[in-house]
Amino acid sequence: MRRWTRAALSGAAVLALTGTLLAVGAASGSPDLEPAPSSAPAVEAVDPLTQAITDLQSDLDRVPGNFRAWSELGLAYVQQARLTADPGLYARAEGAFDESLALRPQDNDTALTGKASLAAARHDFAEALALTDRSLTANAYSATTFAVRSDALTELGRYDQARTAVQQLLDLRPGVDGYTRASYAFELRGDVVRARELLEQAAREAAAPADVAFAQFYLGELAWSSGDLEGARTAYEAGLDADDGYLPLVAGRAKVLAATGDPTAAAAEYRRVVEQLPLPEFLLAYGELLEAGGQAEAAEEQYAVLRATQQLYAANGQDVDTELALFEADHGSPAAAVANAEKAYAKRPDAIFTQDAYAWALHAAGRSREALPIAQASTRLGLRSPALYYRLGTVAAAAGDTATAQAALTKALALNPAFSPLHAPKAQALLDSLR
Repeated sequence: MRRWTRAALSGAAVLALTGTLLAVGAASGSPDLEPAPSSAPAVEAVDPLTQAITDLQSDLDRVPGNFRAWSELGLAYVQQARLTADPGLYARAEGAFDESLALRPQDNDTALTGKASLAAARHDFAEALALTDRSLTANAYSATTFAVRSDALTELGRYDQARTAVQQLLDLRPGVDGYTRASYAFELRGDVVRARELLEQAAREAAAPADVAFAQFYLGELAWSSGDLEGARTAYEAGLDADDGYLPLVAGRAKVLAATGDPTAAAAEYRRVVEQLPLPEFLLAYGELLEAGGQAEAAEEQYAVLRATQQLYAANGQDVDTELALFEADHGSPAAAVANAEKAYAKRPDAIFTQDAYAWALHAAGRSREALPIAQASTRLGLRSPALYYRLGTVAAAAGDTATAQAALTKALALNPAFSPLHAPKAQALLDSLR
């Protein structure tokens, strides 16, 4: 399963970036203020990130020439965009980074890496990579820059180079952000055992509740992709014990509820998630659960919100072509799916998720024979993804390659026979018909 990177860097990366930020924000407060008397009315608590942004803004009002503070503010906006699903914050982040670079155009690796993180959040991974090149020229020993660089290389499909960047990150700063990236590198190649070990190490060593939640979420995703529903549930619950506000864990728990025969509870969990964090992947999962349960009108409502959300991201500079290609192929226009997929494929032809989306779009448009070799390429690394093998099997069946279709569909259902309330039954029905 693809890492949760929509609208931002992957979770642990941003958390690592923000660790310094929050420390700066806390230090920039006003220690001379006296505590409020006990008789004062209670004040609603402000989350640390919002407080850090407020503190940084106050500092910059007093000392507008502090280029480092401008970079920290930009990073804070990138993080806040991820947590709130508000891409409108990207413009603020960009303005902060540009101000930092205007104040210090040379040797400003922090601002360059910040701009790289923003480019990655917008899914402009080629630009993110180019910016890390410039940043490393200024500071060749920045672990944060190697974190962003590894993400960009991974999303571009340059997997061997991404592993090298992850190793450089680990050499400079062993920790949660490095372990989770190394885990993903192994997961992409089908080495679930090593991927799990690294995530468990990340969870053990994590100091912040959000880091624990992030590691537990992907432990749950590993278990889910392997059909270990109880293991997935345990990991999601462990993450929520650490941070009950980490909504991807709630979505994970919803998946398990749906797979174990409680779609009503699953729908309630998804509804909680999308009301607070309306990211496309959660809207899609909720909509497909409703559609699988025969609630077509309610499902279409979620799909309409998803389309509007993608339009909002696109309007704020985020590349959503890959995501739209898959969505349109399943729930919209095959022609639109192909148009989006072609744009994504032109930019990232070697990335397995781009290949998967392009092949699926071609199949939806009736071009399954053309799609088949591209779909096969999407599974070349060995990633244990039921959805990837389901789509390969479906494309192969339509292209007349029964042997490949049976093998891929069998593998998808062996990995997790309940991988999707909407698509798993289709996979089983198609496999039965081929047999």
